[in-house]
Amino acid sequence: MNPEWDDRRLVSAYLRTREERAFRALYRRHSPMLYKLVLRLARGRTTEAEEILQATWIRAAERLETFQWKSQLRSWLTGIALNCYREVCRQHARQRTEPIELHEAVVSQRVHREISRIDLERAIAQLPDGYREVLILHDVEGYTHDEIGNLMGIRNGTSKSQLSRARRAMRSWLDQPEEEHVDERKAL
Repeated sequence: MNPEWDDRRLVSAYLRTREERAFRALYRRHSPMLYKLVLRLARGRTTEAEEILQATWIRAAERLETFQWKSQLRSWLTGIALNCYREVCRQHARQRTEPIELHEAVVSQRVHREISRIDLERAIAQLPDGYREVLILHDVEGYTHDEIGNLMGIRNGTSKSQLSRARRAMRSWLDQPEEEHVDERKAL
């Protein structure tokens, strides 16, 4: 069956009677994707990712009546998750008094090293927020530049340039010997 039709049916059932079972089905269907997205955005910090996911679903439940089906429910939820992530970042920035060290090089230098999943996650975590968001949405989640522009409130060309810069920064980071890795955001 068409997933969008299932979403429409579940949303309709939830809005008609506030049926918990319908909302729970929506939650189970979309939460794994949303959690992976916010976990990457939050640089692997599970507590923060869980906080963002919870805020996303609270906001979605409050605004589900206004959803007009001009996009897939998945895209709409992703936009909410991005906004919740940005709000959490702003809150943490106001509370933070000292910079947080994200990663230290822990593996010895190897000239021709294999790029592992951990290396990729670390490289993604080093990207500035805008670059990281566009890279995850495009290369990991499969959104087009038009969809990313709509979700993030940026132009199509901005999405393309941020993706290009993100990929360039990742290649540079991955090509460095591990002990030379620096927090790229501090260098900007």
